[in-house]
Amino acid sequence: MTTIQDSLRSRIESSPLYNPDLAPVTAERRHWGTYNYAALWVSMSVNILTYMLAASLIQGGMSWKQAVATVFLGNSIVLIPMLLNSHPGARYGVPFPVLARASFGVLGANVAAVLRALVACGWFGIQTWIGGEAIRTLITVLAPGWAQVAYGSAICFFAFWLINLAVILKGIEYIRFLQGISAPILLAVGVALLAWAYRAAGGFGPMLSAPSRFATFSDFLKFLIPALNGTVGFWATVSLNIPDFTRFARSQRQQAVGQALALPITMTLYSLIGILVTSATVVIYGTAIWDPVQLLSRFHSPVAVIVSLLAILLATLNVNIGANVVSPANDFSNLWPRKISFRMGGVITCFMGIALMPWKLLANYKTFILGWLGGYAAFLGPVAGIMICDYFVVRGRTLLVEDLYLRDGAYEYLHGFNWVALAALAAGAATALVGLVVPPLRTLYDYSWFVGFCVSFLTYYALMKSQKEPRVSVLEEAS
Repeated sequence: MTTIQDSLRSRIESSPLYNPDLAPVTAERRHWGTYNYAALWVSMSVNILTYMLAASLIQGGMSWKQAVATVFLGNSIVLIPMLLNSHPGARYGVPFPVLARASFGVLGANVAAVLRALVACGWFGIQTWIGGEAIRTLITVLAPGWAQVAYGSAICFFAFWLINLAVILKGIEYIRFLQGISAPILLAVGVALLAWAYRAAGGFGPMLSAPSRFATFSDFLKFLIPALNGTVGFWATVSLNIPDFTRFARSQRQQAVGQALALPITMTLYSLIGILVTSATVVIYGTAIWDPVQLLSRFHSPVAVIVSLLAILLATLNVNIGANVVSPANDFSNLWPRKISFRMGGVITCFMGIALMPWKLLANYKTFILGWLGGYAAFLGPVAGIMICDYFVVRGRTLLVEDLYLRDGAYEYLHGFNWVALAALAAGAATALVGLVVPPLRTLYDYSWFVGFCVSFLTYYALMKSQKEPRVSVLEEAS
């Protein structure tokens, strides 16, 4: 194995497709075990948007049992492509943009990477809007007259946006000491809200008594399908770039066990807090309040509101920089490494976060689940289908690692682009999106991730098999 690694290093380091961050991880750097992957998913799952995703199901009309089952089922489903895409990362030690070169071509991989980056920009904007709303509510508690200020929400949004931008320009080392505490902070806020809901609603009995608001099973299915699709789409981005993490795995078994244990369980448990608290708001206020910041604004204890909102701000800033800036900044930098630095990529992410208008994405549960989650799932489902088909079916889990970093190699295709992959991506996304413009085919959009995945998987397989067999290697498994 040492000889292979030395050979790879000597040939690829001078390539324009190479930099140290994209290089294959060597054996001595593979130190992530089961605990590390479980902890990763605990820290990523415990966030405000997990709460809001679950709460939106209650606002949409589900009972608490239906909402919990939907969250668990959706996360169990997305675990499958998550683990499939984890395999090449753990085996070859390559990150997502490099892995995508095998199927999309050494230049075409930028299409997949940018699609993923744009979604991350949207999430950046959403998290920033949540932080801005927390600032607005905090100021209103301290100075009630602020509630009458015109464009107060916009002012607070840009204030929090500027805080994020300042951190990016100064460097993420400014908040490194906060890494690892965002999950405990938000967990504490969630438990505190649950305790309040328990007391205010009169116990779990009234909290869990709110029935499903769907008159018939058919009505329930009309909401369940896009809700399940949205739940899957919630982690569709990470299901693509999970090789960025599994490239550091000690073994396939350890990364798989850690993820399988933590993802569906943690998402379901923290979602349960959002579900229970939102169910309680139906009893307490007569309406489902799915936004925890809006819920806190109704509290009468200034101290409780201030402490909770400061905790949300701190955790949101931490999660936003770590989860929604680092990845797209690298993706944008990868487009033009000599001109776009990581810092410039972060600045692009910030401005794209505004352009995607997060205030509209969070306007209500319909735009959040049906518009945002369902919309980008129509593009990321096809990317997942293509990558999984290429690695497991077309190439039989074998890659020429060296050629992933070289022009004119096995993955050059036509001038660096695999037009088969791009055609399959277009076919999958178009099939899913046609449901938006053809009402009788609405189900295609409601199942956008699943439809896009299946159509692109089959299209890619058929077109690749009609061409010359791809080259494969006999590299031994690195894990």
